[in-house]
Amino acid sequence: MKIGRLSELTGLSIDTLRYYERIGLIDPPFRKGGQRLYDPDAVRWIDFLKALKATGMSLDDMKRYALMRRKGNTTAANRRVMLEIQHQLVLKRIDELNACAALLEYKIANYHDIEARHDLDDKKRFAP
Repeated sequence: MKIGRLSELTGLSIDTLRYYERIGLIDPPFRKGGQRLYDPDAVRWIDFLKALKATGMSLDDMKRYALMRRKGNTTAANRRVMLEIQHQLVLKRIDELNACAALLEYKIANYHDIEARHDLDDKKRFAP
């Protein structure tokens, strides 16, 4: 498929796809008549890269992962370890976000209580 179609399917801009190719995150595509022609598997790989990025994985680590992937199954253990480490970081971040959500819930409930007391005070003050 052409780069425009790959862009549509992945949600990445053409410039981003070219950049990813230049830095080695995606394999150089076959070229015909000066046009890039990507394998359909490129969509799954790019979706995986987007997921890694969403986990907070650094671009350097993503490049390292992509390089190991090109080397094949001999790097499976190293790639697994990278993903395990990233998974632990994601779980830690989830715990941090859950703690933040709990704090926000507490503060919101507190403001509901303040508002309810304020409304009650207003009703008492303006009662006939």
